[in-house]
Amino acid sequence: KGAGATAGKRAADASRHSREAAEVLRRVMSVPEKEIPRDLLESAEAVAVCPGVLKAAFIVGGRKGDCVISRRTPKRQWGSPVFYNMTGGSFGAQVGGAKTDYVLLFMNADALKGLMGDKFEIGGEAEATAGPVGRAAGASTNARLSAGILTYSRSKGAFVGLSLKGVAITPDNDLNEAFYGKKASELIEARGD
Repeated sequence: KGAGATAGKRAADASRHSREAAEVLRRVMSVPEKEIPRDLLESAEAVAVCPGVLKAAFIVGGRKGDCVISRRTPKRQWGSPVFYNMTGGSFGAQVGGAKTDYVLLFMNADALKGLMGDKFEIGGEAEATAGPVGRAAGASTNARLSAGILTYSRSKGAFVGLSLKGVAITPDNDLNEAFYGKKASELIEARGD
């Protein structure tokens, strides 16, 4: 009974994470003047959505949240959701807490390589750039050509491009193995049809 209850809980967690991520992306794309440019979204190799990441600080700060990542198939469709965690820390004059939604676009194969390992650090192994927002911003080919990862955040309704540093993305292999029977790296690498 214990194993079945745990598997049921993990399946419910996976469904909840997927629904929350889909809702964040829907909200972001529902305001044309502030949306992620659709041509950038269409050219991305993968998209990560991390809803409600908790950021709390009292001199030493930290972030923690769940992420859902989907990679393009060879037919340019979005693949199945793969589950990751986001963590990060900071030090300095800071106090308070907030929940923030993050969206990361992985623009090329090099940017995806970090997701194959056990830990992927943004600002360390991969450079991330604040992504442009709005309809006109999509015309900027420089963002597409030079950036490995374009990052966005939404906190209290405001949606902006944001430069993320010191954030680690790690696979939630307990959830992936319970839901798919495979590790995150296997799921991201296997592109399907």
